[in-house]
Amino acid sequence: MSRVLGPRPGGVKQRLSRWTRWARLGNPPGASLDNTDLLRQVSIFRELPQQTLADLAGRVWHKQAEAGSVIVSQEEAGDALFVIASGKVKVVLYGETGREIILSILHAGDFFGEMALLDRQPRSANVVALENSELLGLDREAFQTHLTAHPITAMAILAEMSRRLRHADEVIGNLALLDVYGRVARVIRDLAQKEGEPADGGLLIKERPTQQEIAGLIGTSRETVSRALNDFTRRGLLEMQGKQILVRWGFLQKVEDAA
Repeated sequence: MSRVLGPRPGGVKQRLSRWTRWARLGNPPGASLDNTDLLRQVSIFRELPQQTLADLAGRVWHKQAEAGSVIVSQEEAGDALFVIASGKVKVVLYGETGREIILSILHAGDFFGEMALLDRQPRSANVVALENSELLGLDREAFQTHLTAHPITAMAILAEMSRRLRHADEVIGNLALLDVYGRVARVIRDLAQKEGEPADGGLLIKERPTQQEIAGLIGTSRETVSRALNDFTRRGLLEMQGKQILVRWGFLQKVEDAA
């Protein structure tokens, strides 16, 4: 499986720091070129023609989210898509008892809220900032105006929604068919393939998720995740390096063989 996204945009925080006062008030002078660069990092927009991307970049606005803040809430009216310029967020559901189920963890270059561009239904999940994050927002009205001149963007959105549905099917299958160790292994594999960088002996994940985040993704306890990771480490399949994980090629091969 190849990377879903390209490299994270370098220096994003520096480029966006001067824009904080413009949040949702429009773009500062010269912003569209930087917006174009940022949008080019997003999988659904990467292959769009330059003219189409430039038009889209001129319609986005900027938003800051502090760590721990709720960016969107489940069941609230949705009217915008968000692109993560820097930072990290989690897409999450809460049970009646307060139990947290993490649907995904998103980083710079990822996006969420795309369904709001196509329908007027309430948000299907909560999105919470895991760290201070910079976002680009695109309103439904601005998107629809963009589509009148650039309908190719709609095809890009639909293709990405199809990819996400396929991924959701895989996640459901994992929950039903795999034991906890297998589910932990799939999370590590997917993260390595998406975010990992080639290193001696495997792929290096530079920002590993917490054990609690992994537990929320696969519907188990933090203690169970800890036992699985310790077992993989003892067997030489993973190597913990501070906040990083070296995922050995042998680990990736074992996960593929078990698929």
